[in-house]
Amino acid sequence: MKKYISLFLLIFITTLTAQETKHLTLEDAVLGRSKGLYPQNKSIQWVSNSDVFAYAEKNALFTEPAFHNTKEKIAPILQLQELQNGVKGLKRFPRFSSISSEEVTFNHGNEIVIYNYKNKSTSETISYPSEAENNDYNGKAKAVAYTIDNNLYLANSKDSKIAITNSGDKNIVSGQAIARSEFGITHGIFWSPKGTHIAFYQKDESNVTDYPLVDVNTTPASLNNIKYPMNGMGSEIAKVGVYSLSNNKVVYLDIDTSDEHYLTNLSWSPDEKYVFLAEINRDQNHMWFNMYEASSGKKVKTLFEEKSDKWVEPEHTALFIPSSTSEFLWLSERDGFMNMYVYDIHKGFKKQLTNYNWVIKGMLGFDSKGKNVIISGTGEDPRERKAFKVSLKNGKTEDLTPENGSHRVRLSDDGNYIVDSYSNTTTPRVIKVRALNKKYERTIFTTNNPIKDYQLGTTEFVNLKTKEGVDLYGRIIKPANFDASKKYPVLIYVYGGPHAQMVTNSWMAGSNLWMQWMAAEQGYVVFTIDNRGSASRGFAFESAIHRQIGEVEMEDQLTGVTYLKSLPFVDGNRLAVHGWSYGGFMANSLMLRHPGVFTTAVAGGPVTDWKWYEIMYGERYMDRWEENEAGFDKSRVHNYVQNLDGKLLEIIGSVDPVVVPQHTMTLLDAFIKNKKQVDFLSYPMHPHNVRGIDRAHLMKKVLDYVIENNQ
Repeated sequence: MKKYISLFLLIFITTLTAQETKHLTLEDAVLGRSKGLYPQNKSIQWVSNSDVFAYAEKNALFTEPAFHNTKEKIAPILQLQELQNGVKGLKRFPRFSSISSEEVTFNHGNEIVIYNYKNKSTSETISYPSEAENNDYNGKAKAVAYTIDNNLYLANSKDSKIAITNSGDKNIVSGQAIARSEFGITHGIFWSPKGTHIAFYQKDESNVTDYPLVDVNTTPASLNNIKYPMNGMGSEIAKVGVYSLSNNKVVYLDIDTSDEHYLTNLSWSPDEKYVFLAEINRDQNHMWFNMYEASSGKKVKTLFEEKSDKWVEPEHTALFIPSSTSEFLWLSERDGFMNMYVYDIHKGFKKQLTNYNWVIKGMLGFDSKGKNVIISGTGEDPRERKAFKVSLKNGKTEDLTPENGSHRVRLSDDGNYIVDSYSNTTTPRVIKVRALNKKYERTIFTTNNPIKDYQLGTTEFVNLKTKEGVDLYGRIIKPANFDASKKYPVLIYVYGGPHAQMVTNSWMAGSNLWMQWMAAEQGYVVFTIDNRGSASRGFAFESAIHRQIGEVEMEDQLTGVTYLKSLPFVDGNRLAVHGWSYGGFMANSLMLRHPGVFTTAVAGGPVTDWKWYEIMYGERYMDRWEENEAGFDKSRVHNYVQNLDGKLLEIIGSVDPVVVPQHTMTLLDAFIKNKKQVDFLSYPMHPHNVRGIDRAHLMKKVLDYVIENNQ
């Protein structure tokens, strides 16, 4: 009898365990954010000019002092219903552009709404046309700058459409990002500190070639020509205008850019007298930091220059030191790592403030007394993101974020506190308020692991070295119910290019949930390594790819392959590789230039010939193709199609404006002419990335292809 009871209990426990363990579906894994499978977050916003922060919860808006007695109950400052009574058509709390001690400001439809939550009424609305784009509201000016088509406009409470530019030439584009959003450029409108002027980018694309994309949603299909500056061809001509709100006039900075040099990292002096630009020659190996008079547009002087035999790439604006109209901080990697330097507009260079052998990622602001600057950076472990307080006097550095992991930090307006949201491989998300003097901190939000009840693989960091002894950081995901005596197939996911890092000390180590599906549900080892050329490791590590894209990257990826094949549980005869964009280039290159290593590859949105990629990015890393024909020829994927040994799938978005379809279409032609069978899928009317619900279709196609062919 006891024997049967024990058997019953075993069956009951096994059944219960099976019922409790959930299994990821691929669609849920791909669309995990909308399915609640990624850690919850809490949106925290500092109230202006204070150490009070705000957050929305249960249809109410709360404010809370950073230093708060948590036993005190907090009453909301605003209920959603109250806001809906004053603003018609509002379904949920909007994203507030600013919150003050009395008002909230937000965008609703085609209006900027300023709502007084003290007296429960709308203080002001600013309307602008419904077709407006690139909207940039300034609270001091109580005005919004915006673009329609290629022109720039302004709206205030009295007038919804004041023309700042009025060009009928479609080649002249004002108020938008220039240089294909390289050099840290994200927008084209720059309000002055007091809101009295607007500086803006303008570009003349007359010399830029048209590239034809086809819209299949019309009958018949129609042509959509975009401006696409290909390597070695004509580039845009950049200008900077300065618009005065008081007299409605524009002055253009006196700059001759007929040589197609770049105007980057625009910033204002605190007194609004000067505009600063980091100007870079088209070859991108020489930068001049220039100072212009805002009122006249005249050049005042060049404050400093930077040169390199590879490239110079400024990505951060000047940050002026509090209580000074002349001293500012500048970020540069001239000594090999991104460090801070102090300059004076009258005296020039003053000192190098930091001398880290790790990378500063950004400057966040200053403490309340203006004696320290708060920065974000990797710290000693390049897989992490930390925040530091740095003395302006001597560069003394204090870590404000003691926990290992990836920290996103926002500094309070009064410079006394930070809100720190962080995660690591064991922590989904924690949000803390910390005092800069380290005398106070408290946790204001934690979230549970949203996938703790699912069958998952195990994720581990891997540290490898190149033959030169350079550290490489990787990530390996082992299958669920891992059995070291078994042999598992492998999928290598690769990106490999500049300005990206795949392996981080963050939740899931920077991986995607579909990788867990492959590991847990399909019994795959999923592997990624950040090769030389990728981000957060300093200039030497990143610039190793100069004029030879693909060479050291593949070498490092193959170091990863050698490591995988050394593992007793890896089936070295069943390796597959997948990547998108730069990763698509890498997947193609690895498959075709190292035949026999991989059974299967899926290349998405791939660059196949760097001669056809855009000027601003491609000429930085490869120079112009006429100057580096050997480098371009060696990296050209078409030259290796005859080596295909295995299964290869090419995927593109049909209207990709970044890696244009010419790359893949000509590669397919090369396969055909060499009598090589290859698979192809185009996602109609999708750009460079396939997003939305169609992304689930994409990843099913990719992973089914790997599973079916990696045999």
